[in-house]
Amino acid sequence: MPQPHKDADWFKSSYSSQQGDNCIEALRLTSGIAIRDSKDKSGPSLQFSADAWQSLLAEIKAERLG
Repeated sequence: MPQPHKDADWFKSSYSSQQGDNCIEALRLTSGIAIRDSKDKSGPSLQFSADAWQSLLAEIKAERLG
């Protein structure tokens, strides 16, 4: 997949600290979502389909990853 536009409307979770340490930013795409390290805005992003993103969130919330 091509990388989303670097100047797009990325956002941080409301759970992220105000200092910006250890945060990810997300970008809504027509096909799903992209995430990137907030400290490396010019770096790579990971892109997920909507279904894959929902599955990942469910695994995280159920604490099955680790």
